[in-house]
Amino acid sequence: MRYIWLIPLLPGFGAAINGLLGVRAFSRQTAGVVACTTMTAALGLSLFAFWELLGLPADARAFDVTVAQWIPSIPLQTNTSVGLLQVTWGFRLDPLAGMMALVVTGIGTLIHVYSTAYMADEPRGGVARFFCYLNLFCFFMLMLVLGNNFLVMFVGWEGVGLCSYLLIGYWYEKKSAADAGRKAFITNRIGDWGFVLGVFLIYYTFGTFDFRAVQNAAAAMPVETAHFGVLSFICLFLFVGAAGKSAQIPLYVWLPDAMEGPTPVSALIHAATMVTAGVYMVGRNAVLFSHAPMVMQIVAIVGVLTALMAASIGLVQYDIKRVLAYSTVSQLGYMFTAMGVGAFSAGAFHLMTHAFFKALLFLGSGSVIHAMAGEQDMRRMGGLRKYLPVTSAAMFIGMLSIAGIPPFAGFFSKDEILFRAFLANKAIWVLAVATALMTAFYMFRLMAMTFLGDYRGPAWETSGRAAGAVTHPAPRPADAHPHGQAHRQDHGVSHGPAGPHDHSPGKDSAHDDHGSGHGHGPWHGPHESPTPMLFPLMALAVGALVAGVVGIPAALGPNAIEGFLEPSFTATTDSAIADRGMRIAVGARDPQVALRTPQSEIRNDDVQPHVSSGVELGLMGFSVLIAVAGILIAQKIYVKNPEIAGQLAARWAGAHRTLLNKYYVDELYDATVISGTFSAGRGLWTFDRNVVDGAVNGTSWVTVISSWLSGLTDRAVVDGMVNLVGWIVQEASLSFRRFQTGLVQNYALLMLFGIFAFVGIYLFAR
Repeated sequence: MRYIWLIPLLPGFGAAINGLLGVRAFSRQTAGVVACTTMTAALGLSLFAFWELLGLPADARAFDVTVAQWIPSIPLQTNTSVGLLQVTWGFRLDPLAGMMALVVTGIGTLIHVYSTAYMADEPRGGVARFFCYLNLFCFFMLMLVLGNNFLVMFVGWEGVGLCSYLLIGYWYEKKSAADAGRKAFITNRIGDWGFVLGVFLIYYTFGTFDFRAVQNAAAAMPVETAHFGVLSFICLFLFVGAAGKSAQIPLYVWLPDAMEGPTPVSALIHAATMVTAGVYMVGRNAVLFSHAPMVMQIVAIVGVLTALMAASIGLVQYDIKRVLAYSTVSQLGYMFTAMGVGAFSAGAFHLMTHAFFKALLFLGSGSVIHAMAGEQDMRRMGGLRKYLPVTSAAMFIGMLSIAGIPPFAGFFSKDEILFRAFLANKAIWVLAVATALMTAFYMFRLMAMTFLGDYRGPAWETSGRAAGAVTHPAPRPADAHPHGQAHRQDHGVSHGPAGPHDHSPGKDSAHDDHGSGHGHGPWHGPHESPTPMLFPLMALAVGALVAGVVGIPAALGPNAIEGFLEPSFTATTDSAIADRGMRIAVGARDPQVALRTPQSEIRNDDVQPHVSSGVELGLMGFSVLIAVAGILIAQKIYVKNPEIAGQLAARWAGAHRTLLNKYYVDELYDATVISGTFSAGRGLWTFDRNVVDGAVNGTSWVTVISSWLSGLTDRAVVDGMVNLVGWIVQEASLSFRRFQTGLVQNYALLMLFGIFAFVGIYLFAR
C-alpha cells in the first residue's frame, strides 16, 4: 500500500507519452497500447493494494502515504487564532477510496480497450489525442478519490472538469460538440464556486484540510438540529459543488449534452468517473453532513426530485444515448437520496453497481451505433437482436440490473436505498418508488425499440440486391466532419430530440466484418462489433450480474459492504470505543452528540430501531413488483401493441411535448440566465464604452484643449511679453547707441549733465 501514489501516476504517465509523442509519431495501435497498458498496470496495483487493505483488521483499514511537502507553513487566520497552513501531497487508502479506485481503474481499463476498436477510424493523431485525454481523465479522477485532504481532492476535482471539456468537445470542429464542452465546463464552474467556499470555510473553522482531522473535529461539535450553523453552511457549499459535478437540480443540464462526445467518453463520464465525484465527496464527509440534518434533508429532496424529473424525461426520448444520459441523472439522484437519508453505505454501494450496468449500457449503445453506421434514433432500429446477439444479451442484463430485478446487481443497491428511504421519510420513498417504475419502463422501452420487433432502419446493399437499392447514408471519408460530425438526412423520419450521430466509421476500418469500411463504399447492414468491443461488454455483464452479492440485504444475510465501508463514514480517534455497533468519541464536548452509527444512520436507527425482517422483505418484494410492472407496461405498449404509444402521445400531446422538450429547462435558462448574462454583458459594455471610456476620452479631450489653450497663451502672452521686452531693448539700443561716440569730452559732458540733473531733482524735491 505504500505505493498507492503510483496508481494515479501510471495513467498520468500514459497521458504524457501520448500527448507529447503519440500525436506526432504513434500509430493508432501504439497509442491504444500505451493507454491500455498504463491503465491495466494501475488496475493491477489497485487490486494488490485493495487485497492488502482487506488483510488489515476492520478498525485499522486505513493507510496514508505522504509523497512530498506541498504548501509550507504559512500563517493564516482561523476562527480561533492565527494558524499555520501546511499541506502535504498525500494519499489515503481506506475502504471507500479502495472501492472507488477499483471502480475507476476497472471500468476505465475496459473502456480503454473498447475505445481501441471504436476509435480505430479516427485520424492517427486524433486517436493519440483521444487516449491522452482518457488517461488524463483517469489520472485526475484517481487523484480525487485517493487524496487525503481537500486540496489534493480539489486538484483532481478541477482536473476532471477540464478533461470533461476536452473529451466532450473532442470533435471540436463540430459546433454542437464545442458548445456542449463549454456548457459542461461553465456549469461545473458554478458548482465549483460553492465547493471552494466550503473548503475555505472548513479551514477557517478547523484549521486543517485533512479529511480525517476534519471528521474528528466535527465529531466533537454538536449536531445542528435547531439552527443553521457553520457546519450546515459548510455542507451546503459542498453540496453545491456536488450538484454541479454530479448533475443535480438545477445544475444537471450539462450532462445530457455530454452525449456529443464519442460513446466511450459518455461511458467514462457517466459510469465510473466524473459524475460520481460529487457522491463520493458527500460520502467522504459523512461526519460533517451527519451534523447538518437540515442540509441532509435538502440533499435528499434535491436527489429524489432530480431522480423523478430525469426519469420522466427519459420516458419519451428517442436518441438511445440521450435516454441513457437522463437515466444517469436519475440514478445519481438515487445516490444523493441515499446520502440525504443517512444511508451512506447504500449510496456508495449503488455507485459501484451503477458503474457496472451503466458502463455496460453505454458501451452497448456504442456497439449498436457502430452496427448502424452512426444511427442513434431508436425509431430507425428495431429487430437488431438477430444481428447483434452478444450486444443485445449484454444490454438485456444491464437493463434488468438497472430496473432492479433480482438477482442482478442493481436490485440489491436500489432495494437498500428504497428501504432506507422508507424508514427515513415516506414521501421521499413514494417518489423514489415512482422513479423505479419509470426506470423499468423506459429501459425496457429502449430495449424493445432497439432489439425487438421488426427492423425499421434503412435498407442496405447486398450482392443480390438491385442496383437501385437504398444505401445507408453514412458519412464518406471526404466529409468535413467524419465520425458523426456531419448532419445526415432523416429519410423522412423526424428525430425529435435525437442527438448527434457520434460514430460513423470512415476509411481504413480495422473492424469491418463485411469487408467494406463504413465510411466509403456501401453499407452492408447491421453486424456484431469486433472482439475488442465485445470483451468489455461481456466483462461488464458479469459485473452487473454478480456485483450485488456483496450487499445482500440484512433480511437475507450479512451485508458485507456495509460493514466494510463503515470506517470511512465514521470519525475515529485514539480514544474511540465501540458500543453496540455505535462509536463514541471520548473527550467530545457532549458525549451524547458524538454517537456514530456504522453508516451515520442516526435518524433511521432512532426512528425505527427495530424493523422486522418481514417489513424489509415486504418492501423488497414490492420494489420487485414495481420493476416488473414497469417492464410489463412497456412490453404491452412497445412490443404487443406498438400503436398504443402513438395514441398516448396524441391523447396527452401537451405532456408528451413537455417531456420531449425536457420541461423547457434549457429554453428557460436561455431566456433568463443566459440572455440575462448576455444582456448584462452588453449593458456593462455600453456603460464601459459610454461612461468609462467616455470619461477617459473626455479627459483626453480636455487635456488636448487645455494644452492647446496653454500653447496659445504661451505663444501669444508669455512669448509676446518676452518678445516685446526684447523689441523694446532692441529699439532702445538703436537710440542709445548714438550716445556711444567714443569721444571723452562727450562722455564728460554727459556725466556733468547727469550730475546737474541729479542735484537739480534733489534740490527740487526738498
